[in-house]
Amino acid sequence: MKIGVPAEVKSGEKRVAVTPAGVADFVKKGHTVFVQAGAGEASGFTDEEYKKAGAKILQTAKEVWDKADMIQKVKEPVQTEYGLIKTGQTIFTYFHLSGVDPELTKVLLEKHVTAIAYETVQTNDGGFPLLAPMSRVAGCLAITKGGNHLEEKAGIYLGSIAGVTKPKVTIIGGGEVGVAAANQAEGLGCDVTVLDRSPAQIARLDREFKGTGIKVIMSDAQSIWNHVVNSDVVVSGVYIAGAKAPKLITTEMLNAMKPGRGVVDVAIDQGGSVECFDQATTHANPVRMTDKGVWVYSVANMPGAVPQTSTKALTNSTMQYALKLAGGVEEALLDDKDLRKGLNTYKGQLTYKAVGEALGLPWVTPENALGIK
Repeated sequence: MKIGVPAEVKSGEKRVAVTPAGVADFVKKGHTVFVQAGAGEASGFTDEEYKKAGAKILQTAKEVWDKADMIQKVKEPVQTEYGLIKTGQTIFTYFHLSGVDPELTKVLLEKHVTAIAYETVQTNDGGFPLLAPMSRVAGCLAITKGGNHLEEKAGIYLGSIAGVTKPKVTIIGGGEVGVAAANQAEGLGCDVTVLDRSPAQIARLDREFKGTGIKVIMSDAQSIWNHVVNSDVVVSGVYIAGAKAPKLITTEMLNAMKPGRGVVDVAIDQGGSVECFDQATTHANPVRMTDKGVWVYSVANMPGAVPQTSTKALTNSTMQYALKLAGGVEEALLDDKDLRKGLNTYKGQLTYKAVGEALGLPWVTPENALGIK
């Protein structure tokens, strides 16, 4: 197969979808890999390293898209890339179709793209193996970025200082983002509370956090209100597979927070969980302020800020699936149930229920699209 690795063009995105080691793995299997010049520089990989691994370096994104049967990316195609997508092409990347420009879904359907989303590949035990590594990075960064803005806007250090009341951190969602953020904040000495709505998850987190100061409670409208309005930093890491994020943090909650405090909305990839703040920001301009002086950080590609760490963590997980796809896309989807759950569009059909419901579009199951009885 011919695999294309274009440079990422989303604002502030510095990761790359395939490392030189990944190129070598593809080449060993007899595949051809086209990498856009400079695509790996911010992640610490030179064009020369890609060449030594067996890649062919092309100067422009158009050349890469034109030559490739399968495009492997980090983030979803943006408008400037829509015209580069070929009819019948396979794209393997984060899509977040429920939370991004609906026009992208239209383009994927019109061009009969086989769109396989990292974030909806799912194992039998309910895990998201390609979302998890970036969720962990985002959870840690949420505390770092939240601390930076708390310091700037309120003059408060996000950590424990003897004789000073601990800053309060509330984390909504006890998944990978929440656990990483909680551990990071607790390590700094903050007063940390995690809210989750699943009794089973709460029980698991209680065991995991035993011996720490992290509190875990049931999430409902009242508990969210009580904790959000009294927090210095709130991290929202809610994720419902493929679906739009619920608006859990209301305008009234934001208005009730103290000036200089704020929210890091990691759920912005799926449309955001903060009412009236559902437009993604960028690394260059990461926060928006309310009239009451509360900030909301809504960068949709947070791990892109640390590309060397993030690229390695991501590709450690994606390459096993990419190699299966390179051996035959349809065969891989038929053979691998986990990978099949990542299928979002196929031959002009939308194949993910939550995306269809979010966008008001008809959908079929991946099995129906692939002819599995």
